[in-house]
Amino acid sequence: MTKILVIDDEPDLVRFVRRALEAEGYQVLTSTNGLEGLRLALDQHPALIVLDLAMPGMHGEAVLSALVTQDPSYRVLILSATADVQLRIACLEQGAVDFVAKPFAVRELIARARGRLGEDAANRRKNRLRVGDIVLDLEARQLVVDGRPTLLAKREFLLLRHLMTNPDAVCSRQELLSEVWGYDFDPSTNVVDVCVGRLRSKVGPDLILTVRNVGYQLQSA
Repeated sequence: MTKILVIDDEPDLVRFVRRALEAEGYQVLTSTNGLEGLRLALDQHPALIVLDLAMPGMHGEAVLSALVTQDPSYRVLILSATADVQLRIACLEQGAVDFVAKPFAVRELIARARGRLGEDAANRRKNRLRVGDIVLDLEARQLVVDGRPTLLAKREFLLLRHLMTNPDAVCSRQELLSEVWGYDFDPSTNVVDVCVGRLRSKVGPDLILTVRNVGYQLQSA
């Protein structure tokens, strides 16, 4: 479930925004203090942070600066009543992905949040391979089978990536040795077979076929 953090010192507004976002299927974390909100963001790494500027504990602009300094990939949407145009510009230049002015329409806030989260989803899809019911996240080096994440060892990841890049193609043992282990040729080693056996226990026994005396084939259907 996509996680959103709302940091605002108005409890009623926080409850209102939280209910609206939860109704859209998001997991919502909240804080009414800038410093506490910063700590929560660094600990939980939400997909999106909705951030007010004028807050106790730590001003929102300082929270924004600390977040993007720590990790430029944090996506922060400023939600503020400030009329200071230069401050709005400064927040955007510091790395905020959007700025919504108070008072606001909740549907607009949700639409903007969806838009920013959609950009992240599109980028993640570019870094994934999918064959049938299995997905390989190339950035996280993580296998997802039927929606369940599964850890992979380094060679397992490299081997599965090669097979998924070439679905339905028969990949020879020599080809896999070269691509995954860097061996030119070693007829005595069984490292490919052992690794395929471990992968079958994670992706299912029938997805990777053995092609006798040749190698392996990952079925797409």
